[in-house]
Amino acid sequence: MQYKCKVTVIDKKCFTEYQEQYLANPNSGPCPFYNVGDEFIFERYGGEDTFWRAGGGTQCAEAWDCISRYIYSALQGGSIMRGWINDDRMMIACCNDGTRPVIFKIQRLDYLVVKIEGMACEKCAARVREALERVPGVERVDVRLDKGWAEVFPSEDAQAEENALAAAVAGCGFTVTGID
Repeated sequence: MQYKCKVTVIDKKCFTEYQEQYLANPNSGPCPFYNVGDEFIFERYGGEDTFWRAGGGTQCAEAWDCISRYIYSALQGGSIMRGWINDDRMMIACCNDGTRPVIFKIQRLDYLVVKIEGMACEKCAARVREALERVPGVERVDVRLDKGWAEVFPSEDAQAEENALAAAVAGCGFTVTGID
């Protein structure tokens, strides 16, 4: 099993009374860096490492200070906040800015990498995606044609069997060279 982490901005607050009372610029307003609905995916597989150096400049330093520990836990396959949130693969957190905090939903995404030999075009990728999505226990499939693999995200209630995944790919005329 491999792991990614999805970070979604779910809310922004602005406490103008605190800004007026305490800030050098009393009209600072809400956070200018993030917008509600922004999504960021972090991964560390196959030569990718989008966690490194504050998310490669995609994150505000104040926010990164607060959320990076949860992202790192997710990327290692750990429980993000066991016993606090009703799903151990998730955390709700916010940045340090007390006058304009941003609230994040941080989710661990579990997936299998199915390495496939022979895919050459988008049509091949579409065939593989459709075949893998029909396997019981598969919720979603992302085919990475540039990498030669498919990322198979399991359903919450069941996980696809590796033999069934390999058979689905073979049914498209391609060969599975490994599953991580």
